[in-house]
Amino acid sequence: MSPLVCPSCGLSHPETERFCAACGMPLVVAGHDPERVSERHERARKVKPQLAEGELVKVAGARNQAEGEFIQGLLLEEGVPSMLRRSAGFDVPDFLAAGPRDVLVPQSGLDTARDILLQAELISNEPAGAGVSPVRLLTGLLIALAIGALVVWAVLALHS
Repeated sequence: MSPLVCPSCGLSHPETERFCAACGMPLVVAGHDPERVSERHERARKVKPQLAEGELVKVAGARNQAEGEFIQGLLLEEGVPSMLRRSAGFDVPDFLAAGPRDVLVPQSGLDTARDILLQAELISNEPAGAGVSPVRLLTGLLIALAIGALVVWAVLALHS
């Protein structure tokens, strides 16, 4: 196989490397025609290597495939690589674009991804599970029960 070179600075690298040590650009095969860059390679050039390290973690949820790809595009514009995974527990055939998706990013890009999604108002700043408190929920249920009982009593009193 031909040696790998950096399309930006022209340095040669061994086949085990994926990014240029000098400038961080994704490496290409020597003699590669830069005019014929595939869409996949063009996307890889946008990835910042420092944001592509570590285990994959969920950063956001999308309602469907199209929304997930939109979020991926936002993250990629800032150099954060990501991938989509069908959310667990949703029963739709894999070939359909319907159904929720998890957007996963490498651990090193998590903070950057959260900042991007917060600025785009696609996620909230509240920690997961910070919804309605149990006391507030119980109070609401008791009030609804009292109003329902009052309506039933009023209907029965009118018919007697």
